[in-house]
Amino acid sequence: MAVSLKKLKNQVIVITGASSGIGLVTARMAAARGAKVVLAARNEEAIIQLAAELRGKGYPATWVTADVGKEEDVKRIAETAIRTFGRFDTWVNNAGVSIFGKATEVSIDDMKRMFDTVYWGVVYGSRAAVQHFKERRVPGALINIGSIFGDRGVVIQSTYSSAKFAVHGWTENLRMELEKEKAPVSVTLIHPGRIDTPYNEHARSYLDKQPAHRGMIYPPESVAQAILYAAEHPKRDMFVGSQARLGALFGNFVPRVTDLIFEAVMFRGQQSKNRPSNPPETSALYHAGYGLHERGTQEGHIRKGSLYVEATKHPIITTLALAGLTTLICAYSKRSSSTDSLPAPTAAAPLALEAAREHRTEQDQ
Repeated sequence: MAVSLKKLKNQVIVITGASSGIGLVTARMAAARGAKVVLAARNEEAIIQLAAELRGKGYPATWVTADVGKEEDVKRIAETAIRTFGRFDTWVNNAGVSIFGKATEVSIDDMKRMFDTVYWGVVYGSRAAVQHFKERRVPGALINIGSIFGDRGVVIQSTYSSAKFAVHGWTENLRMELEKEKAPVSVTLIHPGRIDTPYNEHARSYLDKQPAHRGMIYPPESVAQAILYAAEHPKRDMFVGSQARLGALFGNFVPRVTDLIFEAVMFRGQQSKNRPSNPPETSALYHAGYGLHERGTQEGHIRKGSLYVEATKHPIITTLALAGLTTLICAYSKRSSSTDSLPAPTAAAPLALEAAREHRTEQDQ
């Protein structure tokens, strides 16, 4: 069935992992656009402070301390939203934590704990959201945050990558089942590239050097924009940054080449040049990490935004612009006396442009 979603200003939005990074930025952005927000995270002090900040600006907000790796905590998030606002219209499964270390060195206990948060947290949240939307018989949006590494494996983040692969698989299967039964739920999977958040500082590290993104990095605002767009417009997938789209494409079509590239680049591309790794006890794997920080301590080039997200949000304008560009190039080609021919741009032109910029930046690092 066709799902028609409410305007953001008329929505109640649940956001897990709201105390930092993508969740924090999304909460602030959603509230500023008129949505009522339900903030969920393990860091009670941070979400209480965030709720007070938003209320101080006149934005309706409530909070609930929850560990999404526990189903009973996730149920309390839904109950809090219903008790406070009478409903929720969008549920964002955003909470997550990573582990940096070789696949054969990470302990099984750490792997299981991370899966509790990254995978089972999404399962619990998805089931709570779907149950609510079905009971109300009013369309709602379920938005799961995947990853570039859920489309393509990466070295030294094997556990995180595996959990995100599971999230992607869960989301696809759930979407098809709901569509088959004509349930009033829009299911979107967000595929972020490498994002400038405290993600690396919160991660459990087995490395000698501190985990850090190097090369091309995107701001958390780009992911928040994709999330809020999907809250109003049913979308199957949204990729944040061309690196996320290219990672999926290359991984599928030239997997062996992608292996070699990742082996050559991603060991150093995920570690600081000089900083020693934070000790294990400071990670957010088993307890809440520090809160109210939108950005991390990366060592790469941070983009101002994502052209790919903007192109996805404005497909008609993008298509018209590409058609105009094609016409101009064709006209130029006909008048040119050069023997060289210029290929007409395709719908992948924004992706190619952004990828070229990323490649130049990588070369400059």
